[in-house]
Amino acid sequence: MAVVLPNRRLTLYALDHPWARDANGVPVPPDPNQRPEARCTWPGAALEQPDATWSLRLDPAAWPVKPGDVIGDEHGMTWTVTTARLHRVPGCPAVDYVQSTATRNPPEVP
Repeated sequence: MAVVLPNRRLTLYALDHPWARDANGVPVPPDPNQRPEARCTWPGAALEQPDATWSLRLDPAAWPVKPGDVIGDEHGMTWTVTTARLHRVPGCPAVDYVQSTATRNPPEVP
């Protein structure tokens, strides 16, 4: 097992979940041009993967994290979450974390 140490401070901008629904009951996503309020900032890690996606690790206090949420760091980089899961280690809550996969905004072009 590898341990990923924090390498930056990450801020979560979580969308309202569940989304509002229109008159037909279809979920309506929020305006993509307006970033939601920051939930909080925690030490975290961001590692670029070989397939150009990013693996982000957040403090478990950030949970829930959903696809479409935005994560930013102190250097101005932002990512849009594509998947997220809360990883708990039984008997050792000090090492719990939220693992997410994300794409960088704007996406990197080779």
